Amino acid sequence: MRKDFFWGGATAAHQIEGAWDVGGKGISIADVMTVGGPGKPRRITDGVLPGENYPNHEATDFYHHYKEDVAFLGEMGFKSFRTSIAWTRIFPRGDEAEPNEEGLKFYDDLFDELHKYNIEPLVTLSHFELPWALVKEYDGFLNRKAIDMFVKFATVCFERYKDKVKYWMTFNEINNQADPIQHHILQEGGILLNGRENAEEIMYQSSHYELVASALAVKKGLEINPDFKIGCMIGFNPIYPASCAPEDILMAQKAMNEKYWWTFVHCRGYYPAWLLKKFERHGYKIDITEEDKKILKEGTVNWLTFSYYQSLCIKADPEENPHYEYNEKYYVRNEHLKASDWGWQIDGLGVRWALNWFYDRFELPMCIVENGFGAYDKIEEDGSIIDDYRIDYLREHIKALIAAVEEDGVDLMGYQMWSPIDIVSASTGEMDKRYGFVYVNKNNAGEGDLSRRRKKSFYWYKRVIETNGEDLGE
Repeated sequence: MRKDFFWGGATAAHQIEGAWDVGGKGISIADVMTVGGPGKPRRITDGVLPGENYPNHEATDFYHHYKEDVAFLGEMGFKSFRTSIAWTRIFPRGDEAEPNEEGLKFYDDLFDELHKYNIEPLVTLSHFELPWALVKEYDGFLNRKAIDMFVKFATVCFERYKDKVKYWMTFNEINNQADPIQHHILQEGGILLNGRENAEEIMYQSSHYELVASALAVKKGLEINPDFKIGCMIGFNPIYPASCAPEDILMAQKAMNEKYWWTFVHCRGYYPAWLLKKFERHGYKIDITEEDKKILKEGTVNWLTFSYYQSLCIKADPEENPHYEYNEKYYVRNEHLKASDWGWQIDGLGVRWALNWFYDRFELPMCIVENGFGAYDKIEEDGSIIDDYRIDYLREHIKALIAAVEEDGVDLMGYQMWSPIDIVSASTGEMDKRYGFVYVNKNNAGEGDLSRRRKKSFYWYKRVIETNGEDLGE
């Protein structure tokens, strides 16, 4: 592996910081999502209501514990750390004339603390944290005004931290909204469907405005500092055909297109022909102006980042679906793979497939910015936490990414596991679904003193970093 490889970890402000109403912070979409669980979706309430359990309000209180937590990362030898800037710490409503200085100062202090340990910050601008006022009063990214709000937020951050942060991502997992579940469309686009039937058309329209906002931010950022790396962030789960039947192979190809077309626009600056044909077939009237097309072409990204947790498997039904259009209802179980307690299929080799898929198409430097294993952790009588299942998962994925670099020649800048410190799960709002090398004493009910302790995986990953991936502890 390259000597400057970014071994590190990743998290998101709303899942770790807490302090939801501290320092002038406004309400974000994460602040109105209740706790859920396996098979129990999170509910979205109309504002913050009494008597509800909002796990992101406290999260793991990184806001007050960041020095302790960054010290853990320093002890492991982290080279990089990905986090996000909470939009509502900087612009509490999203539409203010001036930013909130107290919020800006918090991230100044955080980035300074990371640099004290020679840890490079990788920063996401919008990670499921849109201002609630933007949702309620503007209809999120269905409103063109949201473009200017995001670009203003991005510009403030680029200018403020131009000497502290070099590596940026605009929108986190922008493509998750391909699966039209309410919390996906809310998290990425800031839209409450409220019974609206044209969810897919809404998704395409809001995605377009987000893509324009991203491209404008890229252009602005590179004007501020030409050395910036500014990229997209894609939630990537490869979709395999259920069999070698031609219908299943075509279905998988079509599904990959529909799940990951955002990458083509980010990296190439224009819409793929098949998608424009789909708009025409369905009669979708997407507001795409000639000026928008010019912006997309001029604001392409200069690095590519993605998350990888699992692969998926899909089966065709040509009679019901003659156009082979993507729908998650056609997913089937991959009998060749095991799964986590949450049903996520475990596929280490898939990360090599993913890296090759991206590099063959876009030939940009890449970084894996999320990969981790959510599990129930048990504290033993002696206080230890023996999380061999997490080590096994990470080892197999790291072996695959090393092969992609050394055998396949992909340009991989780094690997950020998710999440080095236990956090609130974005999908379920749980604390008991743990990812970290560092255990945080808090459960789903919000009970616990937030004390931290190292897991077995802490020492394993420390050794991986020390040896630049040569010692995986097999």
